[in-house]
Amino acid sequence: MSRLPFDDEHAPLYSVGQVADMLQVQQAFLRRLDEHDVVRPSRSAGGQRRYSRHEIGSLQDAMRLIDEGMTLAAVRRIFELQQQVRDLQAEIARLRAAGGTSAGEA
Repeated sequence: MSRLPFDDEHAPLYSVGQVADMLQVQQAFLRRLDEHDVVRPSRSAGGQRRYSRHEIGSLQDAMRLIDEGMTLAAVRRIFELQQQVRDLQAEIARLRAAGGTSAGEA
């Protein structure tokens, strides 16, 4: 049985209006997060924003940080640093799987 688009958390399925309704925020707020590179949704062939479930989760994280007093620039930087940590963790796992030394060995 083939996978359907909604099975993929990265499939861009939701319009800005749908996401605004889900999260109970203004569409302008979502556009502002996109303009400030906090959460960048995909675009449809017609140029409309389309959000995935993964991006909706990121929006929820951004909203929590904003509620805690973070600026959009700070939220963007936090997301960048979190991505760097994930990338480094993946690199460590790849090196360990390839038979490299562990971080504690010299």
